[in-house]
Order: sequence, then C-alpha cells, then structure tokens
Amino acid sequence: MKTVIMAGGRGTRISQIAPDIPKPMIEIDGMPVLEREIYCLRGQGFTDIVLTVGYKADLIVDYFGDGNKISPATGEPFGVDISYFVEETPLGNAGALFQLDLQDDFLLLNADAIFDIDFNRMVDFHKSHNATVTLFTHPNSHPYDSGLIIANDNHMVLSWLSKEDERPKYYKNRVNAGLHVISPSILRNKPDTPKIDLDRQLLRALVGTGKMFCYDSPEYVKDMGTPERYYSVAEDFKSGRVTSKNLRNKQKAVFLDRDGTINNYVGFLRDLDEFELIPGVANAVKKINASGYLAIVITNQPVIARGEVSFEKLDEIHNKMETLLGLGGAYLDSIYFCPHHPHSGYEDEVPELKFDCDCRKPKPGMIMKAAEDFNIDLSQSWMVGDSEHDVKAGKNAGCKTVLLVGEGTDSKRGYDFEQDMTCESLMEFVEKVL
Repeated sequence: MKTVIMAGGRGTRISQIAPDIPKPMIEIDGMPVLEREIYCLRGQGFTDIVLTVGYKADLIVDYFGDGNKISPATGEPFGVDISYFVEETPLGNAGALFQLDLQDDFLLLNADAIFDIDFNRMVDFHKSHNATVTLFTHPNSHPYDSGLIIANDNHMVLSWLSKEDERPKYYKNRVNAGLHVISPSILRNKPDTPKIDLDRQLLRALVGTGKMFCYDSPEYVKDMGTPERYYSVAEDFKSGRVTSKNLRNKQKAVFLDRDGTINNYVGFLRDLDEFELIPGVANAVKKINASGYLAIVITNQPVIARGEVSFEKLDEIHNKMETLLGLGGAYLDSIYFCPHHPHSGYEDEVPELKFDCDCRKPKPGMIMKAAEDFNIDLSQSWMVGDSEHDVKAGKNAGCKTVLLVGEGTDSKRGYDFEQDMTCESLMEFVEKVL
C-alpha cells in the first residue's frame, strides 16, 4: 500500500525550537520526526512513500533522496522508495492528492506528529468495514478544546465537530489524530478552489453516509506543534513510551469497575443525574494514563436486561463519565459492559438479554475481550473494584487484583478478602502500586 505523507508544513508556532528548517525535520532525540515516521512504516512493510513538500523542500529532498541514501542519523540506508510532489504554490493540505497517481487505497499521514502505530491492524479494520475512509481516533487529555468525532457502535462516523462547533453537554472522548486510510474514490470530484482542505471539503461530506469509520486505538499519536508539546513528546520518546504503546507490543492495563470505583455507589444507577465522580478519581486516572498502563472500564450493567436503562441511556451515562474525566485531564482507553442478567421476573425485562453469559463478572469475558482487542498481558495487569465479583473476575482472567474498601463502595458483602490487596480509594492504589 502506498503511503502519502504531508510534509510541507513550516511550523511557525514551533520555529523557536529549530528556526529555518521545515517542521518535519525537527529532531527528536537526534533524528528528524519525519525519519522516525518512515522507520515506523518501513518496519511494517510500508515502503512505497510519497512526500508532499513545500517550505524549504530542498532540505527534505537532500536528506532523504530516493530513500536509498545513507541516513546521517543511523549510518544505514533508509530502505524505502521515496518520491516527491513539490508544491510550488500552496494547494492546501489536500490539493496535492489530485496531482498524484493514486489508484488504490492509501495511507495519508501528517509529518508533524510523533506516532508509533500498528498500521497493518488499522488497514485490516478499514478493509473489514469496506470503508471509503478510516480515521485514526483516540482519547486525549483535553477533549473539551479538541475536535470530536461521534460514531455509532459499528464505528461509523455520524458527526464531526470542530473545536468551534457547539457540542453536546456530554460526549465520548474520541479525537481525530490526522492519520487516515483513504480510497482514491474521494478524489473523483475536485473542488473548484485554489486550495483544498482535506477535512472540510473532502472528508466531512462522508459523515453519516456509512462510508467513513473510526479506528479507535490507544496507540501513541501526538502533535508537536508548540514548544510545550515538543518537549513533552521528546520526553515520552526518551522514556520509551512512544514505542511501547504500539499494539504489536504487549500492553499492561488497569481494569476498573465503574460504580463504587469511578463514581459514587448508589446501587443500580439508572439516572444520569445520579452519576458523580468520586473525588480524586480524575487525578487517579490521569496518573494511570501517565504510567503507560491502559485505563479500561469493565462493568456489569444488568439494568439493561431488566429494562430499567436503555442502551442509549447507558451511552449518555458513559459520555458523562468521559466528559467529567476529560475536564480533569484524564481519559479512558475503552469501556466494556455486560448488559445481561441471568434471572427473570422483572416487569420490563428484555427477554433476549436474560441468559447466563460469559461476560458478566465474576466471569472474565469482558477482560478477555479487552486483552484480545489491545494485546494485553493479563499477568502484568490489575483489576480494581469494590466487590467480590470484581476481584474474582480479575483472578479468573489471570490479573492481579485490588479491592477498594473506602466509604461509598460495595465491598462489604461477607466475602473473605484477607488474602487480597485492599485500598481505600483508586488514588491509594495508584500511589501504592503504579
């Protein structure tokens, strides 16, 4: 598959870090950002690369050549085939695509971000959904001032909100990272403007059509457009966090129960207004995010099978959880819930959900599904919750476990936890273990 990397940026906001060079040539730990991107691609078999260049294009062309030159950073050949499209006049961030011979689906990436992603996994997702466009989306620590992508349960994009657009009060933390798999069919009708904007003029037209999908992933992608972000990215790279988050590598996770662990325990939570974060939880999840562990919610929701809460209402509750965490600079990498309940006799119960499933805690089904989705090493992961079911589910999955016993939890059920680790709160667990 051909890869097109947009490398024409000047990098005005970050020019104080490295003036007079193109933004993609700014170094991270002694190597240009663009070179790190190329090595990430090469290692996965993506070796046919087109660079669209503009500002001081000669510096990029002289450095990489046709891809067979010797790298000044490594002393070895780059090992890829590189061709160029030089924008003599600015064409916008998509104008060059109409000048290239793109016959098949291609990767389209930005050269001003640090990433390390399993692109083959993303391409497989794209093909399995028969997508025209697949967006790489992920949660971040500031969704309140980021553009948001809203999708359905099948990951089809339903709405695309820019930072300036009015947004719902509560929303899923899903942000477009600027990495795409694209069919050349979107290039059949060229907009009649001198500059062409990828998002506004090409991609947003696919919202709600069933042709554009989100590939949600916790892998590392960060823009380095400001000095602050650059220094943060450089530190993440040196610490090994960038590479370790690639899903080709085994991940570690903290699996979190919801009620009594993240939000105040109120019994069966049925009302959006009843959902309140436990004080300090946002900071605790933020520390989990910074530790390199995935933060994944694993929750039984029998209220759905009992007919007391709809799937739509549960989405609203979880959107509130993600919004409140985001306001505290924290995020969840994923949420898994079991809607089933084995016992009948409820007035409004949903018959098709009333059975003894494999996902309801203390069974480990949700944890095992997350481990499959994110390549998680369960022996290096934790299950944290406030009930017997949480601890047993973690043990059944092969995780280390922690019982929360603080005020407002559901831990006092007569189960003997003397041999298990206990903490008063999620923050105590984070400070004690991570």
